[in-house]
Amino acid sequence: MAREKTRSLQVAKASSDESTPNPVWFKPVMFGFMLVGLVWIIVFYVSQGILPIPDLGSWNILIGFGIAFVGFLMTTRWR
Repeated sequence: MAREKTRSLQVAKASSDESTPNPVWFKPVMFGFMLVGLVWIIVFYVSQGILPIPDLGSWNILIGFGIAFVGFLMTTRWR
């Protein structure tokens, strides 16, 4: 009896942790963050600081890298 209970707990834990696939929206959002961050930085350099938010100046680079970094962090959870 105790063995069956332990086995059922192990199966339930394994199925909920690593083997469940990501939702359908996960991969597009992950790549979207990476692309938006890259585009943000490219727009800042091409426009010579006029776009995307001119009042922030060089902080636009940090914002672009931050957005892209969120996408890269999501890759650690991609199955």
